[in-house]
Amino acid sequence: MALRIPRLSQDPFSMSFRRLPLPLLIATSLLLAACQRPAEPPAPPVETVEVASPEEGGAVSTAPVDMTTLPEPVTEPDIGAVDWSDMTLSDATASVSCELDYANTGDGEVLTALDRDALREAMAPCAERGVFRLRFKGRVTQDFTRLMQRLAVMADELSIAKRVLDIDSSGGMVEEAIRAGDVIAESRWTIWVREGAVCHSSCVFLLAGGDNRLIGGRVGIHRIIRMSSSASTRAELNRELRAVYGRVRDYLERNGAAVAVADLMMAVPNRSLRILTSDELKLYGLDGVNPAQDDLDRLRLMRKCGQDFVARRDAYVRAFDATCNAPDRDVEQMASCGLELRGKFGFPDAQCPSESPLSEFDLVGALTAAAGNASRLRILGVPVGEPRPSARPSAQTPAAPSATTADSVADEAATEEDADQGDAGSDGQAEAPTRTE
Repeated sequence: MALRIPRLSQDPFSMSFRRLPLPLLIATSLLLAACQRPAEPPAPPVETVEVASPEEGGAVSTAPVDMTTLPEPVTEPDIGAVDWSDMTLSDATASVSCELDYANTGDGEVLTALDRDALREAMAPCAERGVFRLRFKGRVTQDFTRLMQRLAVMADELSIAKRVLDIDSSGGMVEEAIRAGDVIAESRWTIWVREGAVCHSSCVFLLAGGDNRLIGGRVGIHRIIRMSSSASTRAELNRELRAVYGRVRDYLERNGAAVAVADLMMAVPNRSLRILTSDELKLYGLDGVNPAQDDLDRLRLMRKCGQDFVARRDAYVRAFDATCNAPDRDVEQMASCGLELRGKFGFPDAQCPSESPLSEFDLVGALTAAAGNASRLRILGVPVGEPRPSARPSAQTPAAPSATTADSVADEAATEEDADQGDAGSDGQAEAPTRTE
């Protein structure tokens, strides 16, 4: 006689659940349904729209301001005097070129000596064209800050008005990035991050100081690390970090970048790296025209070049952002698009050629067959060493950020990949060094 084993078609929980009285079963089902929260709809993307002009945007101030009654700023830029003592770059390389076309001409002469005479000799050929480019690969340290100070002074002495920092850096010291960023802001630099290059961690602070930023590589952020801190509790460490982030926020605010960058950094573990999207870079004021400098230049250009020039310049920048500065385009494509686009807005301007968008290319040489060319390299069409036909702008006529905006737009290409995670150290006064990595 075969032994019959009952087959369990349901698990014990289901069987016991079925034995519940009907009223209790209904009540239990209702409770379970109430506990299941519906999925929240995704947050709508941040939207920004263009206005015909800043004056039509609705936030215009015309009332007089008594400068004597204004409160003192929380912090002033701490640039300091130029230090010309002996120095070398440790684990970094810097080269100077008078050419924007680095794909054909390379990155120029490597700086093996950094004293005044050596820098003057390296930069003197650029005085003819009024443009020079610094290619820097390495960490942001005190030596980098000193180098930027020296190059700014020498560019002033040689009347080189157009200055491009072509950077590839995984980060460094927070305080030095802030000091170097203030030097960059005071001496009117355009900043490139070429394809294959990175600007991670504290390097992001440098972007805030640029008049114009052209981003083709990757920009990433993460939490700042306190090095050699005496903190023994989270509360003590948090107090130290609040002081550091306070300086960071002051710096970002005075240079027209969003202080939200500092808050976002706090939320990213220092062993990770948050890559900022193209939209985020624009939203935080780290890409394109620096909004703070743009406000200053608007007043200056209105007086120098007239209202029509400013209106056309604004329209060009909007058109460039809409049609040329796309995430799926490399720098060559953006530059080619910008060069072709500017003619539609009457640039270069006859009255203010040096303030026109992409004016650095007019300084380097005559543009030939710009429209329709797919490559910026062919757009230039300038033999190496050929002197530019137009006169160099005087040192008293600094480049407008909008001009620099499109300016930078036209400058850049590809470089070696450096995907290191950045590190941002802090060596604050009376504080232990900090870094992010």
